[in-house]
Amino acid sequence: MNNFYNDKVQDHTFSILVENEPGVLARVIGLLSGRGYNIDTLTVAEVDEEEGLSKITIVSSGTPMVLEQIRAQLERLVPVRAVSDLTVDGPSVERELALVKVAGEGESRVESLRIADIFRARAVDSTNTSFVFEIVGSTEKLDAFIELMKPLGLVDVSRTGVVAISRGAEPI
Repeated sequence: MNNFYNDKVQDHTFSILVENEPGVLARVIGLLSGRGYNIDTLTVAEVDEEEGLSKITIVSSGTPMVLEQIRAQLERLVPVRAVSDLTVDGPSVERELALVKVAGEGESRVESLRIADIFRARAVDSTNTSFVFEIVGSTEKLDAFIELMKPLGLVDVSRTGVVAISRGAEPI
């Protein structure tokens, strides 16, 4: 019998603690792209200035075998201190931020404000003909909000990509 369900493509979030030095991000990206792995989102931030450490958060998709290969390849890179697959290693918190520009007048303007309120999006800029909303949440929440704004006059979207952290007292 075919192992279809075990080979299903999944999204996983990887948290990678790296030494903060020139070229590290390029090496991580090169490793993944060179092997044909797709990066859906990527964020980077310095997390310990004294120790010179940064955290790279990558969301990638693949079969369980591909995702395990991604983790193994990342763990072999010299500037990498630790790798965690937050999707399977334990509970974690994931969020994404988006700025969503919506143009409109009259009823569509009122409707965009109503939907923003339901999604707990905040108007961070307003003109007589447009709003810029800030929304934070899961990728699915942001996707749903953006879809609802399309018929109301969606103009532009900027997204941060997923940021994630493990729950509990342990790092990464």
